[in-house]
Amino acid sequence: MSVDVRLVRDLVAIVDDREPLVVVIGDCILDRWSVGEAERVSREAPAPVVRVTETIAVPGGAANTAVNARALGARVRMVGLIGDDESGRVLRDRLDAAGVDTSFLVEIPGARTTTKSRVVGGDRVVVRVDELAATPTADHGDRLAQSVARALRCADAAVVCDYGLGVLADDVVPVIDRDRPDAVVVDAHDLSRWAPLRPDLVTPNAGEAAALLGQELGTGPDRASVVVDARTEVLARTGARAAVVTLDRDGTVLLESGDDQGFRTRAVPASEQQASGAGDTFCAAATVALAVHASLRDAVAVAQAAADVVVREAGTSVCTAAALLDSVTAPAATVVDHDELAAAVAEARQAGRRVVFTNGCFDVVHRGHTTYLRQARDLGDLLVVALNDDDSVRRLKGPERPINPAEDRAGVLAALACVDLVTVFATDTPIPLIERLRPEVYVKGGDYSPEMLRETSVVRAYGGEVVMVDYVPEHSTTAVVRRIREAAAATRPEPDQAL
Repeated sequence: MSVDVRLVRDLVAIVDDREPLVVVIGDCILDRWSVGEAERVSREAPAPVVRVTETIAVPGGAANTAVNARALGARVRMVGLIGDDESGRVLRDRLDAAGVDTSFLVEIPGARTTTKSRVVGGDRVVVRVDELAATPTADHGDRLAQSVARALRCADAAVVCDYGLGVLADDVVPVIDRDRPDAVVVDAHDLSRWAPLRPDLVTPNAGEAAALLGQELGTGPDRASVVVDARTEVLARTGARAAVVTLDRDGTVLLESGDDQGFRTRAVPASEQQASGAGDTFCAAATVALAVHASLRDAVAVAQAAADVVVREAGTSVCTAAALLDSVTAPAATVVDHDELAAAVAEARQAGRRVVFTNGCFDVVHRGHTTYLRQARDLGDLLVVALNDDDSVRRLKGPERPINPAEDRAGVLAALACVDLVTVFATDTPIPLIERLRPEVYVKGGDYSPEMLRETSVVRAYGGEVVMVDYVPEHSTTAVVRRIREAAAATRPEPDQAL
């Protein structure tokens, strides 16, 4: 699915107006990134020598979730354990600078703050060094629980981020149960530990879901069907009302009780060699949406859009409300010639994107068109619409068509959020263009069958898929034109009758 622009706009406006209070409880991490060029291989060992040009430190883990929630417009309280070391001081400073309330952090004298340091040479992470905090004592757990109790006062939502680094369910669950906010979200490596909390939403990634179920999910898009089939077990083992399983470049699957189909979102594929923390962003956006009483499906759709923003950035990044709006309101389509289209498709395919192709006259765009185009877009990552030029429309539809010239028809299609690329072709069929592009999926409306289409044999010959999507009755251009003409005839004055 592609996220509805109005949904994002409305949600951002509601969050800005209400400023919900979100409490983030979890393992705070300081992420350090040392970036430079890998110029040569060391003589001492078979390892690259990186000439560092920049080092940055940013909040990671639960702290990254807190910063993202704040950037999306929520008021945020951060609860977690940190040391009184330099990393702890830097982490607190970074959170303060981001506008997160750090007064609920529990500082442990003499303790180390968990720090993950990455060295980036060129466009790749060469090495990551983890300095982990010591296992907390019972006293530390008691202090954390007291801080959670204070932070939860008047909260609209709480999110637990458990990376197995010290925040224990036994310390936190009873406290949240005593003063439970409207929405409780859990993002944990081991979700079964948090089942007594009965979360409203849990957000396991593919690996965490596999560990929870005790089985492999497989690879690629097929993981989604495996997850949907295991819906009852996932919800039972997590104690959750709903679970959204994140499948990296294959988007997400939302599992809810009573829904045996699952609700899918699709990610915008991007290079992830240096990206980190997209799951934190997803969790933060979903929690903020639930804090203002968005539906689960709307919360997940917006969270996917937010995660798509940060995976395009290097390092541990943050999605602001402005960046989220820009990402969904930027022009979603371009009218291109065939050479430009072939280059764009090749680039998309190299990035791992699934190309969907459809074609038609699209003379008067109506609900039938938009319904079928949205369904087509959900079948992949890049929707290409090929438009008959004016001469071919006349050959197909008659001398009175098209009503709108190709330039206008292309402009209307290019303005639709579900359409990525538009091109115009002059032949009666798009077969020459299909043979050049070789899209993974060829789509037509359900008023056709594959056997009716000359394109079917061409697509199947190179291993492509032909899909018929739903047809909306009484919403064809011919029907629209007929109704307009009938309405005009009904209102036309009759000639005077002779006396």
